[in-house]
Amino acid sequence: MQDADEQHDLSDDSDYAAAKHQGSGMGVLSESVEAGGFDENDAFEVVYSKENVAIHPSQHIGERISGQLRVRKQRSSLFLRWVPYIHIHHEADYARNLSKSSTLAKDIQLYVINDLPFRCIRCIHRYIPPLAWQYIIIVLSSGLAYPPLYFYNGGIREFLATLKQHLLVVRSADNVNVFLVNDLQDPLQRSLSSLDLPRAVPNSRASSVKSPTAAFAFDEPQTSGRAKTNGTSGASEFAEQQAVKSHDPAFEISLQVLEKFSLITKFACETTSSIFHERQNQNCPSFEKISGENSSSKVLKSDKMLEPSHPLQFDNSLIHIGEPRQHPLDSRELATFFDSEGRVNDSLALRKRIFYGGIEPNARKEVWKFLLGYYLYDSTYAEREYLDSVKKSEYDCLKSQWQSISTAQVRRFTKFRERKGLIEKDVVRTDRSFSFYEGDENPHVKLLHDILLTYSFYNFDLGYCQGMSDLLSPIFFVIEDECESFWCFVALMERLGPNFNRDQSGMHSQLFALSKLVELLDRPLHDYFGQADCLNYYYCFRWILIQFKREFEFKNVMRLWEVLWTHYLSEHFHLYICVTILKKHRRTIITERMDFDTLVKFINDLSGKIDVDEIVREAEGLCLYAGEKGAACIPPGTPPSLPSDIASDFYPDNGDL
Repeated sequence: MQDADEQHDLSDDSDYAAAKHQGSGMGVLSESVEAGGFDENDAFEVVYSKENVAIHPSQHIGERISGQLRVRKQRSSLFLRWVPYIHIHHEADYARNLSKSSTLAKDIQLYVINDLPFRCIRCIHRYIPPLAWQYIIIVLSSGLAYPPLYFYNGGIREFLATLKQHLLVVRSADNVNVFLVNDLQDPLQRSLSSLDLPRAVPNSRASSVKSPTAAFAFDEPQTSGRAKTNGTSGASEFAEQQAVKSHDPAFEISLQVLEKFSLITKFACETTSSIFHERQNQNCPSFEKISGENSSSKVLKSDKMLEPSHPLQFDNSLIHIGEPRQHPLDSRELATFFDSEGRVNDSLALRKRIFYGGIEPNARKEVWKFLLGYYLYDSTYAEREYLDSVKKSEYDCLKSQWQSISTAQVRRFTKFRERKGLIEKDVVRTDRSFSFYEGDENPHVKLLHDILLTYSFYNFDLGYCQGMSDLLSPIFFVIEDECESFWCFVALMERLGPNFNRDQSGMHSQLFALSKLVELLDRPLHDYFGQADCLNYYYCFRWILIQFKREFEFKNVMRLWEVLWTHYLSEHFHLYICVTILKKHRRTIITERMDFDTLVKFINDLSGKIDVDEIVREAEGLCLYAGEKGAACIPPGTPPSLPSDIASDFYPDNGDL
């Protein structure tokens, strides 16, 4: 038999990224459902056990974490448990081999599924690739999901058969590989899954769902009259058009979702909204969860407003506003940070200075190249000059690849036509009110197009997704040079690329981390979101996806981004910005009893009304107050973490200098 490393390359697996970015918060997820859970001191029965069930923290097959999967029954409750072998000492060589892997032993704790009650599970998604190992994805009631569990020795059929003996398990009407757990309501509604968003609501039902989120989508300028008049969601229309296509699992997850990103934001909101509207049609303006076994359904109450479990007045006595903002860093002061050969003497001091003061426009072009990772802080003037020449040649080569495609080739190159068409649509409506991009036949818009199309050839797996033009626009405005802007954008996408994965793994991991931070820093608001079924945090989707690009004026976006890129207090400071904005409006959100629809509209109406300096100072205070507890809320690998192997791929060998 072939060695396991040779049998299956996870880079061909559409969901391997979920193991690194989304699932690394598993241990924390288990903690959230621990109350009223499994009692180790009470008798229990193991109703299912399977060895060699693995999780992959990254795309590298050698980093798999093998373990034991069990289903344990205690009294009338069923619990799911997955424990890596390093904890139960089942594999003799596992601990020794682990030290050779890039996976840190201390991080393995985060992957443990420690007796998860099945009442907290919404559905189980089964995947049976034709030439690879079978795996399942566990989706919680909140919409968050664990990473794929790979069954190297088979056993998924037996696993599902065992569950059917003890629980109500029904197959989704939309997807034969989705199994709904404890589904006591309409199975079509209960099949909502963040892993299958475009397919979750049947077309017949989705057409009746009101769409309150025009401002939430990226396609605002292109909203058709039909969409405005009848409320038909773009996602359901798209799903209907694709219904005749193959039922390949990877295809059903993607459905070109991230290449038509407006559909993601609309659908994420509309599918959740449909649950609220169904209850409103029954004259039930509010609801609360039932406690107890198999209580995923809701009790509706028309005579009681939603109340937080804690008083509105939250104790902020230990949270202090951050330091006052300083004057921006200018070119003269910047020169003092370099030695005679051009190296940055103290990168931490430089990043701190930028964090608290920002950068003058005349110094941004040089500093942004360091912040984005295009230049190394310890590089010399000569090394940077050499890097520029090498990268110029590489860029010209990449650009020539699509420029040399003939008309005949284009007719036979569907993916190229689709991506090129999407880029052309996006660039003509990106920041066109800003003087740098305004006007017909603007050459900067043409270069924006060229950079994005070249990137789709540089990173062909990811390609182009809607929202990328928003991230490139300020970079090109500051850097001005086409080639250098491209490589700065490449460096940024090394961090933010998981935001655009078709399985949304990067977004899921950040939304999960955001939920844990809100729980830590504003428990009353967290409890309210739980009662209002708003714990999926999809209303913050746009904030995270494009780093608040639509929430501030162009000049303030640049000021905020350079603060985020310093990674001074945290490489996930953008999540503390999210918490700060939500926290500032907690009283309004709770007292006005905002449901999901209202929350989306309210948050989108904040665009242009947020003071960037004030919000950064308050986020700094929250970050310092949260400390290590806050850092522990964020799973390892959560974007915008810088990939550890970027240097080997991005920078030329020093020996070539």
